[in-house]
Amino acid sequence: MPRSSHIPEPWHSFLAELDREAREETRLDCLGGFVVTQLYGLARATADLDVLLIAPREQRAPLLELGVQGGALHRKYKIYLDYVAVAKVPEDYEERLTEMFPGAFKHLRICALDPYDLALSKLERNIQRDRDDVKHLAHSIPLDLKILRERYEKELRWQLGNPEREDLTLKLWNEMIDEERSGNI
Repeated sequence: MPRSSHIPEPWHSFLAELDREAREETRLDCLGGFVVTQLYGLARATADLDVLLIAPREQRAPLLELGVQGGALHRKYKIYLDYVAVAKVPEDYEERLTEMFPGAFKHLRICALDPYDLALSKLERNIQRDRDDVKHLAHSIPLDLKILRERYEKELRWQLGNPEREDLTLKLWNEMIDEERSGNI
């Protein structure tokens, strides 16, 4: 279940400064650890806000200049924006976005991938942290594995460079989740 709309520090101050830089309503489509921790409650540290899209495009350069790794806000708050425009996500993810902190900012709309799209965005990299995030989503939502597979097959598989490898990864994730749900871990 998604958590409350409270924004902890230093994220609140970081996002408030980005909001002041924005000149019009600006949507940030977010994924990664920030979403898993802030929206879905996983207790782990993350120092970046992975952003798939900044719209409108005219807002991208000024926000990234301020918030990127090594930028002024990174030096000030020790957290940063990570623009990950090449991440593979399900095709129709925008239809399922959730605004994380509605009304918290004048210009920024911090939108999160839905939990299935978020899980599938981690499929190609598949490091231990990604698997831990997926296990957390599977438990906290809980993910319906049939929906996860259907979305993968319909909206993501065709985009992947090595779909056979990702087929196997998804199969292993299903087994991992089934084992955890049955208490065999």
